Amino acid sequence: MNAPSSESSGFIEIRRRGLMLVLSSPSGAGKTTISRRLLELEPQLALSVSATTRAKRPGEVAGSDYHFVDLTEFNLMINRGEFLEYAKVFDNYYGTPKAQVAREINAGRDILFDIDWQGTQQLAHNAREDLVSVFVLPPSTRELERRLHSRAQDSADVVARRMAKAADEMSHWAEYDYIIVNHDIDASVESVRAILRAERLRRQRQIGLTDFVKGLREGQ
Repeated sequence: MNAPSSESSGFIEIRRRGLMLVLSSPSGAGKTTISRRLLELEPQLALSVSATTRAKRPGEVAGSDYHFVDLTEFNLMINRGEFLEYAKVFDNYYGTPKAQVAREINAGRDILFDIDWQGTQQLAHNAREDLVSVFVLPPSTRELERRLHSRAQDSADVVARRMAKAADEMSHWAEYDYIIVNHDIDASVESVRAILRAERLRRQRQIGLTDFVKGLREGQ
């Protein structure tokens, strides 16, 4: 037997506006691992696809990994105000196109951003009502350094530079909506999922709520 539809059973579906979920942290605190787990567990969540001026690497897919553009086009996009945020990283530029994010959010889907505090400040300036920001802290400085060494990806000099940068990055913790101390990766992932569940229920994101309540008051 087929389950009754929302219409036939008298239920009215309340549409939801999506949100922009930002995860920031110093390198090694765990945000990349948390991001990957979230994308596996949350079907309504998708990773933001940035535009970049860097060359496409083997195996990367245009439009899926990045939107690859040349420097002239990137500058034109800046001048036309088409980015929610952008930055120069080493010799290349990266930016988040407004149009694609707006399409996803208007369709009720959520976008995940793995960006630093500077990018988060730009998002807050351009789209504060849609932003939910989370800063991930390590349990201790010693543990952060241990994690960086255990990855075996960087030389001792690079680890030292990352540790020096971490102090500045962590000084911006108070600019974020939520703070998670990443003692345990599973617990941290569940904390972010709890944040998502709560933020999805915010009154201003339930865009069909006014008509729904009106119908209730009229006896529907």
